[in-house]
Amino acid sequence: MTLIELVLTLLSVVIWIVLLTLRGGFWQINQVLEDTQTLPLPLPASGGRVPFPSVCAVIPARNEAELLSFTLQSLLCQDYKGTFNIFLVDDNSSDGTAEVALKTAKTLNKSEKLQVIRAEPLPSGWSGKLWAVEQGIRQASKLNPDYYWLADADIKHDLSNLSSLVAKSTQENLDLASVMVRLRCESFWEKLLIPAFVFFFQKLYPFRWVNNPSKSTAAAAGGCILIRRHALEQIGGIEIFRQALIDDCALANAVKRKKENANSTYQPIWLGLSSLTHSLRQYNSLETIWDMVARTAYTQLNYSPLLLFGTLLGMTLVYLIPPLGLVVGLVTSNWLVTVSSLLGWLLMAIAYYPTVRFYCCWPLYAFCLPLIALLYTLMTLDSALRHWQGRGGAWKGRVYEI
Repeated sequence: MTLIELVLTLLSVVIWIVLLTLRGGFWQINQVLEDTQTLPLPLPASGGRVPFPSVCAVIPARNEAELLSFTLQSLLCQDYKGTFNIFLVDDNSSDGTAEVALKTAKTLNKSEKLQVIRAEPLPSGWSGKLWAVEQGIRQASKLNPDYYWLADADIKHDLSNLSSLVAKSTQENLDLASVMVRLRCESFWEKLLIPAFVFFFQKLYPFRWVNNPSKSTAAAAGGCILIRRHALEQIGGIEIFRQALIDDCALANAVKRKKENANSTYQPIWLGLSSLTHSLRQYNSLETIWDMVARTAYTQLNYSPLLLFGTLLGMTLVYLIPPLGLVVGLVTSNWLVTVSSLLGWLLMAIAYYPTVRFYCCWPLYAFCLPLIALLYTLMTLDSALRHWQGRGGAWKGRVYEI
């Protein structure tokens, strides 16, 4: 039994060394929008400044009245110098979302920048959010914008967020630029679990790989996506993802893999974090975070029992073996198992610490990753159980057939 324990703890150490050195530096927090250099638009040969691209923001909103006065104000007050209009789609809200939106724009004397669209009934085969986005894009397309800005209604944007996104997109000729905004991290459960949500996402989709046109890895964060109108039209529009619950990554994958010509490989996209734009969505209890993760965790595994088993096994080996091995090593006085377990746990904490620091949490949270991983493993298992029971995909009062 001692040999098995030693092999497992050493294997965990090897895995963490590989993750730290060969997984695209996912843990380093080095893809941040505000850290990238942005330059003014260049001057054309004839003199005069190049016109700023036109942008239409499309905001799906379902029962967002509580937050909308703050988040919509941050959109209406963007410092962007180009033509910018906002299309907010009221997705059958029952809390006066549309009225709050119109009042906010009127108070700021910016009613001309906002158009509120009352969503049509949800047709079969569509998720509610994507149906709302589709209707917003249909209206916005009449203005022939250069870019669509797809954003969630619970996000408070830095006033230069759009300017930074457009500058980065134009300078690097990106078809899509997306920001994983800073999630709310104030309550105990948020501090314990929210940074890990970002950490696991980056491990699954290393941002440096996403941002490398020579690699196939593609992902986006649905709360803030700037996409070229031409690129969206080329892939067939939002309709091709109409049933997707993880629509942001499906969109990024389609955009990155689209072919400009027979010789092209992958199209340039960009995904990073933001230190200034943040979500106001509260997750004050374990239940709210649990539901958020369980809604799509099994979807991420393509509803595969085999991938679920592999995930449970992998999470146990990578995150739970080090603390378990430490206990066993101390109890049995086996210093090899004890040292290898400590080393594995230390490597895990080193990997997680930059994310903990980015979220301004107490450094010792970095050593809580085994407990956090256990909770996320249970959420993933619950996601599969919900799917098998026909309760998967529940969100904002709707349960989607998935």
